[in-house]
Formats: sequence, structure tokens, C-alpha cells
Amino acid sequence: MAHSHSRIRTALGLTVAAAALIAPPAIAQEAPTASAEQLAAETTDANAPQGSQDIVVTARRRAETALDVPIALTAYSGEALQRAGALDITDLAQTTPNVTLEVSRGTNSTLTAFIRGVGQQDPVAGFEAGVGLYLDDVYLNRPQAAVLDIYDVERIEILRGPQGTLYGRNTIGGAVKYVTRRLGNDPTLTVRGVYGSYDQADLVVTGSAPIIGDVVKIGAGFARLSRGGFGENRTTGEDNYNRDIWAGRATLQIEPSSSAFFRISGDYTKDNSNARGGHRLIPGLVSGTPVLDNVFDTRAGLRDPKQEVEAYGVSALAELRPAEWLTFRSITGWRKDDSGTPIDFDALPAVDVDVPAFYNNDQFSQEVQLLVETGGFSGLIGGYYLDASSRTVFDVRLPGGVTALTFGDVETDTTAVFGDFTYDFSRMFSVSVGGRYTWDRRQSTVLRQTFLGGGSPFFNGAGILFATTSDFNGTRDFSKFTPRASVSFKPNDDHNLYASYSQGFKGGGFDPRGVTTACRTPTGAPCNRQQIFDFMTFDPETVDSYEVGYKASLFDRRVNLAVAAFHADYTDVQVPGSIGTVLNGQQTFIGITTNAGRARIRGVEFEGNVVAAQDFAAGGDRLSFAWTLGYVDARYTEFIDARGINVADNRRFQNTPEWTASGTLAYGAPLGGGRLDAQTTVSYRSDVQQFELATPGLDQPGFALWDAALSWTTPDDRLTFAVNARNILDKRYVVSGYNFLAQNPDTGAFLPGLTGGPFRPTLGQEGVLTAYYGNPRQVFGSITFRY
Repeated sequence: MAHSHSRIRTALGLTVAAAALIAPPAIAQEAPTASAEQLAAETTDANAPQGSQDIVVTARRRAETALDVPIALTAYSGEALQRAGALDITDLAQTTPNVTLEVSRGTNSTLTAFIRGVGQQDPVAGFEAGVGLYLDDVYLNRPQAAVLDIYDVERIEILRGPQGTLYGRNTIGGAVKYVTRRLGNDPTLTVRGVYGSYDQADLVVTGSAPIIGDVVKIGAGFARLSRGGFGENRTTGEDNYNRDIWAGRATLQIEPSSSAFFRISGDYTKDNSNARGGHRLIPGLVSGTPVLDNVFDTRAGLRDPKQEVEAYGVSALAELRPAEWLTFRSITGWRKDDSGTPIDFDALPAVDVDVPAFYNNDQFSQEVQLLVETGGFSGLIGGYYLDASSRTVFDVRLPGGVTALTFGDVETDTTAVFGDFTYDFSRMFSVSVGGRYTWDRRQSTVLRQTFLGGGSPFFNGAGILFATTSDFNGTRDFSKFTPRASVSFKPNDDHNLYASYSQGFKGGGFDPRGVTTACRTPTGAPCNRQQIFDFMTFDPETVDSYEVGYKASLFDRRVNLAVAAFHADYTDVQVPGSIGTVLNGQQTFIGITTNAGRARIRGVEFEGNVVAAQDFAAGGDRLSFAWTLGYVDARYTEFIDARGINVADNRRFQNTPEWTASGTLAYGAPLGGGRLDAQTTVSYRSDVQQFELATPGLDQPGFALWDAALSWTTPDDRLTFAVNARNILDKRYVVSGYNFLAQNPDTGAFLPGLTGGPFRPTLGQEGVLTAYYGNPRQVFGSITFRY
């Protein structure tokens, strides 16, 4: 999408020019009025425990304390994340109710995200995310390279429930906001070194400095993140589950006056980690290869293409306040990522189900907002535009030199207008209403070909074209209005009772694995053009959510509570999938993506913290306890399978545990003139299925994780020494996997082989039941220097 490059250069040029042409002279300004992000950065309590209502967030695109926001959310300050030893964004799921954030199967940095049962785990272009991920308010359109490492972060906000009005399409389950720091007026330098088990060695350096008074500032961050493997690839000799990442971020910030703010940021990440090989759960059905003892070991033999992920982007923020009550904001973003990944489904040295893949994504977005705050009225109106291109190419290499190529290219053009308004009828009672209208166009190309004698030309294969099973081009337009409304009752500043309604939708499209030649009429005849179009496409899905909640800070803010109960109606649920089959006498696979039916989701979330004691063992000490509890009752009320049968009673929501819980006990006290901080966390997730149909071996029973952290900071706050331990009991737990074994379509039980044996492979000969696991026990120490 070369035209995106010129657009971003133009947009950034206009942003910088605006600093010189639009901003009024500083001497003409009234008293400074902080912007939303500045207020959040300046007033967020870095030491506030998780669940604190004092943390300032921008969930509604304006700065408010968490207590004032009529949305179920959890916010983490960067300092709190560092104390807990959080390594990347997936660690937040342990202490956030009803949230799943995991590394996708067979990858190192592709994100699988679910909130309250809604999400998406298939990373192929053509399928949309159900949870929106935002980097400094720029929406990341694809899940590749979205497992963001935690460094130089101001805070992370996780918003639960549909956020369609303010955040748009594909926030049907919720949104995750990653917010980097704004630059201050004083020079800063922070250096953090980490060393730990499995030869973990991290170095993070961040700094900033004013270069023209307090007007122009520059900042930069660098991260080198490395670790040996948790296991070994027994075929290639490489480390398995290792980490090899280089990352950087740079910022130019211009504040010509108290009513004008401009920032241009760029970031770059290069992930050279080895290909992540899976663990076979069954012996090879033909070779008899036994199951390995170490779940982090693999025998995967595929090495083509070289495992590599490169992601980079530029964003520009312009914020102007011509009057104290009026703010104009522009958010421009351009991002690109390219991934090469060899995914060996069967995890064996020989070719059985080997999938070399390329993912290439490019996006440009522009958002404008006009904010008004006067008296008891707050309002925001805005517009949004996204131009995104996503390409996925992969071979499925099977025994005997058979290769099934899938090439998919998806162009997305999205335009939206939105508004959100709040009116305080009194100090105690306020009403908010909003809506967003979205126009969404999807253009899709799907090419499916079968090659004999080797791989496809995309991967320098020597295979000979045997058949073209799909050569499809389609365009479809969608439009949707997504409203929201809430009422809040605040008897005083420390209590907020609210009720809300919100709607979200996830875009429709075309099945990127679809095989057009598999389309047949009820009489068995080949389909015509319109029937093929209908066969390949799927509709958007929609969630209508109703929520009531209560937030409070009690006993002089020593106790903070947040309780939410919700009910959601989920319609036209998209269920992507693929099955092994035989076409033209050759084994292959076909995509089966349907709008399976309807579901209802209901649940409760309870989180908070309490300062249990102060000055009890030593002067200035504090003992606190933070907790989260989530319950989700998610049930399909209609699920029509490929047989045309309603199997709702035999299907469960994937990646959605019924119960999530955590508890964190923290103690801080003066020691040696400095400050000692200690905390320990236990988190629990009940049993969970990887897919809608039960899959023995891949479905994870309930489990608990135990973490701990200890740190000491010098009296001048210049040095911090810390030790962190994660998964102390070394629990093994499955986070994702692949299955290509025949199953009973109602119970999920594996079907026996046609000629004997316990399993019947549907793709390949050895049988695919391959699992990927969460991190084992890790212990690491760190030293942080601040200037």
C-alpha cells in the first residue's frame, strides 16, 4: 500500500507545520489548562495498588479517575507493572477479571485476546479481532507483533465490554490501551538491567531532555530482551521458546504554549527468536515416535522460512485548546509489520503437516476529535478513517510431496463518525449518551492451489501446479450504528453507582481458507457465481451489553471497590475453522467459517484493594491486599454445525474460563534510609477449552500460579534492586494448540482409526495433536538506575 507512505508523510508535515502556524504566542495565554493525557500523566499515583480508584485514565477519551468512569476497567501504572515483574502484555491477564491474553499458537509475538468470552484466536488475514489493542490511541489492526513488551510505559488500561462508540469496530469484547510516557521538563535517564533463569538478560535504557527551553523535547527508549529456551528442538538443536528481541522508540515533543501540544513518535521492534515448536501429545501414528518428556522440547523439523518478525510505526498527535472549554485533537498513525514463520503442526522431523507462512500488514489511520467541557456538559465529536492491507500466504505441506497453497489479500477501508456526551444534572446525577456510525468495506482475494512434488513458488518450492481450488475476488460493504448510554449516581465524591448499555460489532468478510470448488447446491451441482459469493462470505457479529456497577473509595481511601454485573446478547457469532478433506483425489484442508448462531453472556466482576495496616511494625510501613474475581456464564443458545444441526448444548466458548481470580498481598516499609517493597500474588483460572468442541489433551483444567517480588530503593530514589519470581511452583499449563484428529461432532471424543488404533488423522498421516505451554518458573534480578 505505497500510497499510505505518502499520506503519512503529508500528515506528519502538516502536524509540524501547525506548531508554527496555528499556535498563539505563549505570552497571550491564560493560566495553563492541562490536557487529558497530561493530567493523566501528572496525577496518576505511580505507587497506587491495582484496583485503586485514584489512577487517572482516559477510557472515555478524557482524563478521569477510575472511580468516575461508568465502565468496568482495570488500570496498571508502569511502576506497578515493573514491581510485579511483568514482561509483556499477556502477564496482565493473571490479575484482570474475565480476560485472556496469550501468545498465539506456533508464534512468539502474535496476540490472542478474549474479554468476557468475546475475541478471536485465528491470526489469518480476513478474520477480525474481537478485542481492540491501542498504542497511544492508534488502533493496531492485526494481531501480529501485538504482544507488546512492557518498557517505557505510563500505564495500561483494560476496558471490559463493548467499546464501539468511542473506539469503533472490533472492540466488541473490550479494548486494551497501551499508553507511553509524555516527556517532562527535566532531563531524565533510566537504565534497567535484568539477569535471570534460562540466561535471561535484558537491558532497557530510556531518557529525555529539553533541547529548546521547555518548548521542544526529545526522548528515546531502547530495549534488548533476550533469554535462552525453556526447551530444545531435538531436530535442529536450537533453543525452543527462547527470546531474542531488539526494540526502540523515539519521540519529538513540541509545546509552543500551554494551549498547544504536538508529539511525533516512532517505534521499531525486531524479533529474531527461534521458531516455536509445539509438543506432541500422542505418539506418531505411522513412525511410532514417542512423546517427549519435557513439554518445552520439540522435534519440529520445518525451518522455512526463517523465523523473523519486524514491526514499526509512526504516530503524530496534535492537541490545540483555543479556549479553556474547547480542545481539538488529531491522531495520525501508520504501521507496518512483516512476519516469516515456520509452523510445524505435527512437530516431527519429516514432512507431515508443515506450514511455512508469511504475514504482511500495512495500515494508515487518521482520527480527529473536538472536545467541549463547559459547566456540567462534556462532549466529544469525531471522525475516524482506516486504510489497511493484510496479506497472508502459507503452504500446507503433506506427505508424498503434496502442497496446498493459500494466498489471501484483504483490503479494508473504514470510515466512522462518532459522538459522546455527558451532562451533569446535579453534583450527584449525570447521564451519558453516544453513538458511532461506521462504514466498512472489505475487498478480498483468495487463491487456493494444489502442487505436487514440492512446495509452492511463494516459498521457492519446485512443486508442479495440479489444481486451482479457489480463485476468488469479492467486495462487500457493511455499515453499522453502535450506540451507548449510561446513568451515574454519585451521592458523594467517593461513591459511583452506574447503569449502562453499549453495543459493539466485529466486521464481516470472506473466509481466507475457503475452497470455492467445494461449494455445492442441495442437488450436488457446482455453485454459480452468486452461490460461491454467499459460500465464501460471513456476516458481522454484534454484542448488546447491559451493565450495572458500583465503585467506591471508603474509610479515607483505605478501601477501594469496583463491582460490575453484566448481561450480553451475542448474535451472528463468527466461528472460523478448517478441516482436513480430500479434493480431486488429494488430501487437503478447507476453511469452514460460519455465523453459527446466538449466545448470551452474563457475569460478575469484583476487584479492589484495602490498606489493612499502616505504621504497625515500623514507622511509615503499609500492608495492603488487592484482589480480583471474575465469573462468566457464557452459553450458546443456537449453534448450527456443518450438518445443519443445532449443537448449542455441546459447544462451549473457547478461551473463556468460568472463574478467574487473583490476590496480591503487598508490604512496604522504610529500611536503611530507603524503601523496601515486597509482594506476592496468587492467580487462578478455571478449566478452559481451546475450541468450541471439547478437545481432550488441549483443554486445560483449572490451575493456579504463584508469583512474588522483592525490591529495595535507595534514599535518593536513584537505585532500585529487585528480585522477581514467576510461576514459583513451576506449573505446566496449555495456552493453545492444533488438532487434526477426527472427533465425534457432539462429544468431541476422538474417533478410532479405520484400520485400528486410537486415532484417525484428518490431515497428514502421523496425527496432529500439538500443544503450546505457558512459561515455566522464572527467577530474575534487576538493577534500575535513575537520573
